[in-house]
Amino acid sequence: MVNLTINGLKVAVQDGSSILEAAKFLGFPIPTLCHNDGLHPYGACRLCVVEIGEGPRARMVSSCTHPVQEGMKVRTASSRVVKARKMVLELLLASCPQSKVIQDLASAHNIRQQRFKQEHEQCIMCGLCVRMCKEQMVAKAISFRGRGERRSIGTPFDAKSEVCRQCGGCIYVCPACQLRCTYSDPSKVICGGCANLTPPCVGKNESFDDMMCYMSPCVACEIKKD
Repeated sequence: MVNLTINGLKVAVQDGSSILEAAKFLGFPIPTLCHNDGLHPYGACRLCVVEIGEGPRARMVSSCTHPVQEGMKVRTASSRVVKARKMVLELLLASCPQSKVIQDLASAHNIRQQRFKQEHEQCIMCGLCVRMCKEQMVAKAISFRGRGERRSIGTPFDAKSEVCRQCGGCIYVCPACQLRCTYSDPSKVICGGCANLTPPCVGKNESFDDMMCYMSPCVACEIKKD
């Protein structure tokens, strides 16, 4: 077992666990997009960032790929972490503003405005489809191609794959394929269907730099809303 501290709580978790697995087991919510329990972690979306360490040496890491370590101190919802997640979600919204998954995540994180130019991309490069095809379907029909801005996902040379069984697994896990909103106006791109107030315990006082309530919905938020 590995002893560490998560959000001020001293815990012991199984050796070899990731921070994400440890936090989920203990009931601390961490949003994810490129993660799937049945697939190997990839750490592409950076939405699951957490803060480890203390003081000026504290740094942010992706919780799905970072293993727990003895004596580690983790903060899953500090003001720094929340700010980083919101920025990631705004950038994802600019890439795929019609994605139901991204819209719901943005709404739940109290994002009400799209500040970046909408690109209407068809892919956010989360790698879920590639891993699904390789690890669960055992087909390896699709993969990443190219580098940088030319990176894409598809079959080799865009030729029809002889190993693809058209199972639909890639579409099933793809967050960009789940469309809902048809707005193109940046001011209306976020549906707000899962709206929740920003936790009042974050960023209001220097003594409360971390989220204090992890219930869903937050008890303090519901009281403030009423």
